[in-house]
Parts: sequence; structure tokens; C-alpha cells
Amino acid sequence: MKREENVRNRNFVADKKWFLPIALAGLIAGAIFISSFIKTADYSVLCSIAKTRSQAVAEYPVTPVQLQAIIHYATSHIVPQQNLGEISVTFDVLKKRSPCNFLVFGLGYDSLMWTSLNPHGNTIFLEEDPKWVQSVLKDAPSLHAHPVKYRTQLKEADYLLSHYRSEPNCYPSKAYLRGNEKCKLALTGFPDEFYDTEWDLIMIDAPRGYFPEAPGRMAAIFSAAVMARNRKGSGVTHVFLHDVDRKVEKVFAGEFLCRKYLVKSVGRLWHFEIPPAANMSSHDGAQFC
Repeated sequence: MKREENVRNRNFVADKKWFLPIALAGLIAGAIFISSFIKTADYSVLCSIAKTRSQAVAEYPVTPVQLQAIIHYATSHIVPQQNLGEISVTFDVLKKRSPCNFLVFGLGYDSLMWTSLNPHGNTIFLEEDPKWVQSVLKDAPSLHAHPVKYRTQLKEADYLLSHYRSEPNCYPSKAYLRGNEKCKLALTGFPDEFYDTEWDLIMIDAPRGYFPEAPGRMAAIFSAAVMARNRKGSGVTHVFLHDVDRKVEKVFAGEFLCRKYLVKSVGRLWHFEIPPAANMSSHDGAQFC
């Protein structure tokens, strides 16, 4: 009996390893179907279903990166950091907002998935390790990624909080990013695309934040809040923060992304909907929340 139980346990573990990749492949395939269905509904109801369907397929064809993603996740046992429940939170927003501008801090096993879930949109990835960027792009050259440098370290988290409270260039009413050397939490020296694009969705799943000398996510969280508040277009900015079980992520989210804008929490992921500063009742103070 014991040997049979061991065999069953090994089979169960193996099945679990394959569950998420297959589920992701199904998720992407479903996104393709939903996108096509939604676009089809835009045509006149007087048109025949067959004619409307053929027009939709011709105008909104499946993108190569979507097909690549389906094949990749259906045949790989390497899975993204986030679980299916966490991924679904962002997917639900992408279904409504895509095609959109989607900024992702981090480049990894989920990058092909995020790009495929935002077809015809602009999805870019910011990664601290240049060698990792080269490695990932070698297998997925269609991804849009930039190597970037951070000027913070995780061990400075407490100092950076006190610095922001005493530095006027960090105040929400004055904060900006490009060239803001005085505010140590502002991301500077990044690609122009980072500053020139108004981001609809921002995913913070990097940089590393699990040892003292790591960059930590303090500056990414602060900068996401600044970009969201400075939004000129309509609607809110959706910010997704992963690893909220860690102290720094939790503290900085409460300080800059604001608990009152937290709309969903699944696993280790928080989803915020942050309005532009112009739509806030009060935005001239020295604190974000």
C-alpha cells in the first residue's frame, strides 16, 4: 500500500506542475476568442453572422505572439511567479482595457503571457539584469524590454521614507520623475518611452527585494503613484503590486498607492485603481494618502 501511495503522490505532483501552464494556454486562447467576439459585436446587427465573423477575423487577426504564447505554455513546465488566481485579476482588467499601454516592472516567465493578453497594445518590460534581458529576448525576440538601473537598496527603505517626507520634490503636488535627482525615490535615467507614455496598467513584480543590497521596489511603487496622479487621460490607472506579504511592499503601498484605492486582493497581489490628482478631493498636501 505504501508503494502505491508514493506512486499516486508522484503522479499528483506531476499533474500539478502541468496544471498552470495548460491553464495559461487556455487563458490566452480564451482571451483571443473573447477579443474576437467583442470586436464582432461592434458590427451592425443587420449583417449576417457569417459575414460579420469573417470581417472581424480579417480585421483583428490572432497575433504571432499569442500563438507563440499558447505553444510555449502548453509545452513548458516552467510557470510564472504568480498563480492563476493572481494572474486572473490583471486579466480581468485587460479584457476591458486592451489594447492599452501596459508597463511591467520585471521580465520573466510570465512576460510572453502579458504581451499576448494585450494584443495590438503596447506592453513593455523593465528589467534590472541586462544578461537576463538578452537571455529572454533570445527565445522571445518579439518582447519589448529595456534594461534599467535603480539607485536604491532595500536596506535604505526606512531612510527613503523619511527622506520623502522632508524633500519638497517628492511631495505629491510637485513630484515628477525624469531628471528629478533630488527625490531619491524618483526613477531617473530610464528610457524615454517610460516617461513619454501614459500608462493604463502598471504591474510591479520587480526589481528584486529579498536581500539588503537588492534595489527593492520602493522607487517603483513611488513612481507608479506619481505617474497615476499625473495622468491626463480619462479613467483611472490600474496598479498591480505583487509580493505584498513582504514588509517593504506593504508599507510603501500604504504610503503611496493608498489603501482607499485598493479594490482587490488575491493571494500576494493587490490591485489599486488610482485616479488622476485632478479628480482627487485634496492633492496639495505633503502626503500621497
